[in-house]
Amino acid sequence: MKKKLLAGAMALALVGCSEKSADETAASPAAEAAADAATERVEGAAAPAARSTDEETPGVSISSAPGVAFDYSYAFRLDDGLISRVQQDHAEACERLGVARCRIVDVRYQLGDEKRVEAQTQFKLDPGIARRFGADAIASVEKAEGVLADATVAGEDVGSAIDASQVRSAGATAEIERLEARLKAGGLDKSERAEILAQIASLKGQLGDERASRKAGESKIATTTVVFNYVGSGGLPGIGHKNPFADAGETLMLSGGTALSVVLTLGAVALPWALLIGLLVPIWRSNAIVALRRRAGGTKPAPDTPAR
Repeated sequence: MKKKLLAGAMALALVGCSEKSADETAASPAAEAAADAATERVEGAAAPAARSTDEETPGVSISSAPGVAFDYSYAFRLDDGLISRVQQDHAEACERLGVARCRIVDVRYQLGDEKRVEAQTQFKLDPGIARRFGADAIASVEKAEGVLADATVAGEDVGSAIDASQVRSAGATAEIERLEARLKAGGLDKSERAEILAQIASLKGQLGDERASRKAGESKIATTTVVFNYVGSGGLPGIGHKNPFADAGETLMLSGGTALSVVLTLGAVALPWALLIGLLVPIWRSNAIVALRRRAGGTKPAPDTPAR
């Protein structure tokens, strides 16, 4: 129902813009501004009446807050290995609704250093189905043995800003009409006429800014942003998904390898000196033994050779 009324209001606006463009040279600026304000009032009146409500989704019913633009944010916690599948299920649910009612505007999937998964999917939805879409997403997460960790609904009173903008536009339109009537009355010198024309140009610029502001506000009301954040279970508290036994074994092997490397290095440095010492020690011992035997046996020196 909302879609039909909104489409009808938009069609009226497009028709009004087309006719205004065709007759732009003939119509007065004041009449143009008045027609534009009237068209926007029709759009603003139609949108709240077309909204529906779904009491099953956590949040605030849009029918109880007309003119408020809502943003929904959900945080789901589930097993890391199931996040990609659940994220795909939510994307397919949006695709089944069609781009006129649901659009995917952002998808993110990240695997952290500790093998912990974090992901996010952002949607733009028809406000009438946003709460139901969230409820279905919660059900699919629970089916995957996950939980809803957080749900936030943020609202912005865009309708009041649109109403205030329309009041300002009406005042600017009335002032343009007054100034144009003053121009038609005549009796103005060149400087006065230039000043009035400058005021009219400024007021027309103000009307353009107000129209842009209202259209931006209407766009916020026409679509609801829904964000799904997915966080992995994170494994064991304090260690994530790491295997403590495998990590301990890896540390042991690394430590043992380092110790063996140190031993081999020291051995390579000491080996030449050990071989040299091994050769010198037997020679020294042999000489020492011979000397001891000579002292113990009283070895006499050889007699001198007689002279001739």
